[in-house]
Amino acid sequence: MNINTDLSNLIGSPENERLEYKAVLPPARSLAQMIAAFANSNGGLIILGVNDANGEIKITGLSEDFHANGVTHKAIDLLSSKPNIKYEYLSHKGKRLYVIEVEKSLAVVAIENKIYTRNGTKIILSNPEIKQDTNNRLPLISELYSDLLAFRSSSTGAKLKFLDHYSGVLNIIDDLKNILYPDSVSTATTNQEGKILIRILFSSCADNFETYLTDLLYEIYLANPATLKSSQQITIKEVLDCSDMQEFVLYWAKKKLSKLQRGSVKGFIADNSQIKDLNVLDVAGQDNIEKILQIRHLYAHRNGIVDEKFLHFYPEQYNLNEEHQLSVEEMLNHLSYLIDIVDKIDKAAILKYQLATL
Repeated sequence: MNINTDLSNLIGSPENERLEYKAVLPPARSLAQMIAAFANSNGGLIILGVNDANGEIKITGLSEDFHANGVTHKAIDLLSSKPNIKYEYLSHKGKRLYVIEVEKSLAVVAIENKIYTRNGTKIILSNPEIKQDTNNRLPLISELYSDLLAFRSSSTGAKLKFLDHYSGVLNIIDDLKNILYPDSVSTATTNQEGKILIRILFSSCADNFETYLTDLLYEIYLANPATLKSSQQITIKEVLDCSDMQEFVLYWAKKKLSKLQRGSVKGFIADNSQIKDLNVLDVAGQDNIEKILQIRHLYAHRNGIVDEKFLHFYPEQYNLNEEHQLSVEEMLNHLSYLIDIVDKIDKAAILKYQLATL
């Protein structure tokens, strides 16, 4: 296929197994998944700068603030093995587009040991993290597995990464029931190894929620560079320490999380209009997340021993210097809440910022 010759005839055609539109520049990990899916199927074209919303195709053009070549190179680096692809900027009806042509690969192309294929316009994970064996599984774990599968549809790359992590945690809980809930799912384990593992798993899930927000901000910045602009000062060293613009944007997104990592969800929301303007997290929701992050603080920094700061969030529920413990049921309820919040944030962000979805 000659991209220059055939582009005019292609744009306007509906998306299909060999054609994908994206209105904005996706992050490298998401782009790598798209490329791998085409390579493992019948090849095809990814056209950036065209929006397909409910069957209405609009040529929006791609922002000139970021360079798609750099993101494409990083996407290719994530793949094993490497498929044959061509990519270039093209002008169509006065709009700047970026076109990636992917050939069908004879060898399986994987990203992070995951294999993606295309089924019509859908990208399918052929070897999902979620276990299919449902024998002797806790009903609450089964319910969360179902939620994770349902929530994968039309998600940002940030959300898919978030869900993959939680799938892995559920697999661990399912496999280690003898030490995590030997007596009852609603009773905290007395096994010392189990206590430590609960703290590690819970802390990793809270960390993963923060990572999701970092990754989502990065996707918003790539899709809408104007949202990155502010009067906040940066140092020359901060800029020079980054190898390119994309790396700086990711650095800046991580820096925005400083207040959240100190447990101040309200401060994080106030400082980040990109999330605040989604109108997903009300005061009650922010309070609930702060309380979850305070448990993470105890587990990560205090070995689960209640301190005065924790008592401020949980008045009259615990005693100073006592050991805080979670049953598996309580832990899964917290995880279910974070999954639901991420789903709502993700859907609102996709709609508001026209983010690329998988």
